[in-house]
Amino acid sequence: MRTPIIAGNWKMHKTVAEAIDLAHGVCSAVENVSGVDVVLCPTFTALSAVKNIVEGTNVGLGAQNMYWEVQGAFTGEISPVMLAELCDYVILGHSERRQYFGETDEGVNKKIKAALAHSLIPIVCVGEDLTQNEAGETETFVGGQVKAAFDGLSPDEAATVIVAYEPIWAIGTGKTADPAMANGIIKTSIRGILAGLYGDSVAEKIRVQYGGSVKPDNVAGFMAQPDIDGALVGGASLKVDSFLALVEGSA
Repeated sequence: MRTPIIAGNWKMHKTVAEAIDLAHGVCSAVENVSGVDVVLCPTFTALSAVKNIVEGTNVGLGAQNMYWEVQGAFTGEISPVMLAELCDYVILGHSERRQYFGETDEGVNKKIKAALAHSLIPIVCVGEDLTQNEAGETETFVGGQVKAAFDGLSPDEAATVIVAYEPIWAIGTGKTADPAMANGIIKTSIRGILAGLYGDSVAEKIRVQYGGSVKPDNVAGFMAQPDIDGALVGGASLKVDSFLALVEGSA
């Protein structure tokens, strides 16, 4: 049985002081919740402060990005070694990174391998844009992203990776994919591809989240689907009440 995971991607929101307040609120709100993994992904500047708050609680900590090199003259980048001192998870390949910062499937694959080499759990994002969706290219495109992301990973490594299916047209737009449709894409283009690469036993271990305008009033529909194991949450993770509702709706 796969444990659901709700991860809050705070994106470029919250000062350190605001992040501290939000983290305290979340930790207090979810302290008695069981049956679901809860992860907060603040900005790099707030990671250390939030780490001090979540330590010893049932809330995990993740980063929003990472470079694949261990160290060196890479101005502005953060290495897996640096992150491993602070957190357990790292979001990789988010559509906003691909869209605005030119990230490629090859680069995401390098980051995944680097994260795993330093005991970080990657949350790997895949998903199609509106043009691809309307052209009926979703399954082919998403399947290709999955194959590229897992290229060169052993079965044991693959089993630790978390995949987030985030249809780009639904991120921050208020639009959401139909839960049954999202489940079908995950079943065919993510879990099905992984089964082809590693076999059913490994594919069934890999947790797959849905991301894209997940809110308290729609989370139950997604969590009722057999192949959806939680959510990667943006806007609704920025307030304690809405994030708690998502966590409770997934437990």
